[in-house]
Amino acid sequence: MNENKQETIRFPSSRIVEIAKALSGDVRVRILEALGDKPMSVGQLADALGVAQPTISINVQMLEQADLVLSWQGANREKICSVTCRSIVLELPAKPGDGLHRVEEIHMPIGMYATCSVQPTCGMANRDGAIIGSSDDPRVFYMPERTDAALLWFSGTGFVEYYFANPMPPGVQLDEIALRAELCSEAAGSCEDWPSDISLTINDLPIGTWTSPSDYGDRKGKLTPERWRSGTEYGMLTEWRVNRQGSLINGSSSSQTNIDELALSFNQPIRVRLEVKADAANRNGMNLFGSAFGDHPQDIVLSFIRLSETSA
Repeated sequence: MNENKQETIRFPSSRIVEIAKALSGDVRVRILEALGDKPMSVGQLADALGVAQPTISINVQMLEQADLVLSWQGANREKICSVTCRSIVLELPAKPGDGLHRVEEIHMPIGMYATCSVQPTCGMANRDGAIIGSSDDPRVFYMPERTDAALLWFSGTGFVEYYFANPMPPGVQLDEIALRAELCSEAAGSCEDWPSDISLTINDLPIGTWTSPSDYGDRKGKLTPERWRSGTEYGMLTEWRVNRQGSLINGSSSSQTNIDELALSFNQPIRVRLEVKADAANRNGMNLFGSAFGDHPQDIVLSFIRLSETSA
């Protein structure tokens, strides 16, 4: 591969933090120094800098993600690295929101809820598939080990509520917010015909109710640990979205609640509750999957989508 080095790369203000982090490590700066004149393999970099090859690989990856280094496979299948430019220009933010990406995301581990209400059957498992505490004991939901949960479940009615920080500074408008989570119903073991009405509220306002058709256990979850043998294996990735017109579930209208009614404030938490309500038609519990369980490598994701320059 021919070296494709630019003289200068200009980075927008939304990438300042990312670029600064990539340049903040001594090893990464030394890698850039070594690559200043010519491409080098990861092995050559390790020899030149006197650093273990796995450490070089990790730091090269960070530089690649920041677009400061590019790499390709050499003739002997080794990874060859080169700098992408001679210099960089960082644009400084000029107004609130300039230093943010158009979409900001917060990834919330499923065990980091602020409050809950559950009843047996209930419980939690960690990313290795081991039960946390004891099954069917609601006290587990108040143990410190809950923060390690990769799967949590409760039957019947109940809820878990999370507090999200608002990453937007004062004066920055949002087009919409969106919440994604992998969920399913909760049966004893598993059950293909076991609907449960799972509702989302944000700041106590209804966003919509999604009916999970099953407690899925017909196959192994793509990420579910091998040692897990308790029935539930995976869920469905479900998205609630709130914009200026109203709310949607998986693209279909679900309620009239719009983003202005949520009264989002930069210095107040955003209260997100996943619940099977007492007045629901199908009160068959909930399984909530983290990044190491089920089919999707994510925890609960709350996305903040702000107005573009053209639509502001």
